[in-house]
Amino acid sequence: MSKPKVFEKPTGVKDYLPNAVAKLRRIERDVLECMRRWGYEQIMTPTMEYYDTVGVASATSDQKLFKLLNQKGTTIVLRPEMTSPIARVVSSLLKEVPFPLRLSYHSNVFRAFEEEAGRDAEFFQTGVELVGDSSSEADAEVIALAIASLKAAGVPSFKIAVGHVGFLNGLFKEALPGRPEEQELLKTHLLQRDHVGYRDALKKLTLEESVRSELEGILRLRGGVEVCDQALRLSGSPDAQAAIRQLCEVWEVLVAYGVQEHVLIDLTMIGDFSYYTGMTFEGYASHLGFPVCSGGRYDNLLSQFGRPAAATGFALKTNRILEVVADDEDEETRVLIVYAKESRREALLEAERIREEGLAAVTEKAEALADVLPMLRAEAKHGAFAHLGMTFASLIVYGEEEQE
Repeated sequence: MSKPKVFEKPTGVKDYLPNAVAKLRRIERDVLECMRRWGYEQIMTPTMEYYDTVGVASATSDQKLFKLLNQKGTTIVLRPEMTSPIARVVSSLLKEVPFPLRLSYHSNVFRAFEEEAGRDAEFFQTGVELVGDSSSEADAEVIALAIASLKAAGVPSFKIAVGHVGFLNGLFKEALPGRPEEQELLKTHLLQRDHVGYRDALKKLTLEESVRSELEGILRLRGGVEVCDQALRLSGSPDAQAAIRQLCEVWEVLVAYGVQEHVLIDLTMIGDFSYYTGMTFEGYASHLGFPVCSGGRYDNLLSQFGRPAAATGFALKTNRILEVVADDEDEETRVLIVYAKESRREALLEAERIREEGLAAVTEKAEALADVLPMLRAEAKHGAFAHLGMTFASLIVYGEEEQE
C-alpha cells in the first residue's frame, strides 16, 4: 500500500470549510434551542466507549464498528450512535433522577463502511431521547418535536413516515408460522425498500392464495389515517391489531399537535435498528432520496445497562440536512478597519468597541492594502463588498485620509 500524500485523508471523512461550518453551527444552534424549549437538556458523552458495553449494546453491526486497543489491550469503539451511550449514562450517572428524562445531544458518530460504498464514516447527529415514558403521548411528542426540529433547521419541505414493528412482526408470524428464515427474508427486502425484490421473493414461496394476498397487501399500506383501518382488515393477528391501535392513538395526539399534514402512515417500513420495539419513523426531504431523520421506540435497550425503562427518541442526520438547507445569508455584519501606523491605537480601540457590540471587526495595516484600498473604497460606497474571502458591510479607514 502506498504512503498517503500529505494532503490526503482517510476514506469516508471530510473537511468542512468556513461556509459549511457556519451553516452546520447555525443548524445545531437553532435545533438545540428548539429542543430546549420542549424541555430537553443537552448531554455530552465520550467519543470512545468500551466495546463490551456500548459496542455490544449498540444495534450497529460489529463489522461497522471502529475498534481500537488501549494500552491494557481492552477493545474500545468510536461511538457508532448516541442512543446506547445515553442509555449507559441514564443507568449510571442519572440513576437517581426520576423518570421521565428528556435529553438532547449534538455529536459526531462513526461507522466503518466499505470504501466502495461511498458513505460517510464520520457524520453528525442532533437528536433527543425521552426515557421512562411508554405512552402514545411520548411517541407523538418525539415525532412532533422532530417536525419542529426540521423546521428549525430550515428544511423547506418534508414528510415523516410512521410505522410500527409490531404490525409487521405480528403479520409475518401469523402468515408464515414456523418459517423464521422466510420472515427475515421478506423483512430484509422491506428494510431495504426493495419492493420489487419483496414481490419476487413472495412468488418463490409456497403459499395459499389468501396468505399471498395478505402479504402482497402490505405494500399498499401507505397513506393517511385510513391506512389503519385497512391494516386492521388485512391481518387478524392480535399483535398486529394491537400495534395498529397504538399507532391510531399516536395519530390522534399528532392531530392535537396540528402536525398531521407532515405525517403519513407507512406500514411497509421497518426500523434499521434491531432494538426498535414499537413505533418507528423516518423523515424525508423533498428531492432527497434518503432520510434526514429517523427514530422510534426502544423499550429493551435500558435493561442491558441495569435500569429497565421504556424509551423513545430520534436523530436528525445533520450532514444530510446541510445538502437541502439553503446557504445562510451573511447575517454577521463585518467591518473592515484599515489604519496607518500613526493611527493604530485609535483603530484598534474602534475594533474593540465594535466587537463588544457583538459584531465582527477585521483590522489591516494600510501599507498592506496600498494596491487595493482605492478599489475597496469604491466598492464600499455601494454597500457590502468582498475582501479576504469574506463579505464586509462597511469600511473604516484611519490615517492620513478621513474616515469613511
